[in-house]
Amino acid sequence: MSIHLFREVDQIKRKLLALSAVVEDQVRQSVKAFEQRDLDRAEEAIRLDASIDRAEVEIEEECLKILALHQPVAGDLRFIVAVLKINNDLERIGDLAVNIARKAVALATQPDLELPFSMVGMSEKAQSMLRDSLDSLVNLDPALASDVCRRDDEVDLMKRKIRRQVESLIQANPERIALFLKVLAVSRNLERIGDLATNVAEDVIYTAQGRIVRHGGDVSSADDATDNIDGE
Repeated sequence: MSIHLFREVDQIKRKLLALSAVVEDQVRQSVKAFEQRDLDRAEEAIRLDASIDRAEVEIEEECLKILALHQPVAGDLRFIVAVLKINNDLERIGDLAVNIARKAVALATQPDLELPFSMVGMSEKAQSMLRDSLDSLVNLDPALASDVCRRDDEVDLMKRKIRRQVESLIQANPERIALFLKVLAVSRNLERIGDLATNVAEDVIYTAQGRIVRHGGDVSSADDATDNIDGE
């Protein structure tokens, strides 16, 4: 790897990690806003979205510039491709966090909504998946990334259970259907955050080992799977 390519790859790493920290904080704030009906937290989570969008565009432009100017191969190419995908997934997670925050804003102005179930478990599971997927990225840890992928089914199961419970509430209290649908939407957004955290983890595995594990697959890359991101 040339010194110029090394510096630019290192800069992209730093920018991606900075973006991931902001997105993780945004998700945390939006979930707390929903759980605590905290209008200030919700508005702060929504405000973060503009900076996330700008960072996503900047990182994409940097990646495309590296591809055009340096034509990286092997591990370096895998890394840039993975960054492009992870960058997009982080921006989408930010959009989902905004959706949750907006539901929190709507619920904060309504009479108390007592639910016979808690969404804390699902929100904690989705947030832990996001946190661990980002940690696996920081440390290039395919074992941790694989663990994140395995947890996705747990979040899906929680979402289906909440959906059944919300449907029962709607049948018993049709006059509050609008509020219950907002709760259901939050559960869908949490489930999607889990899906996107899984995407990030899958890209970490691809970067570290050259294995494509989407859709249950396990396809080794043409180059040596032990290549690191420096292509050595």
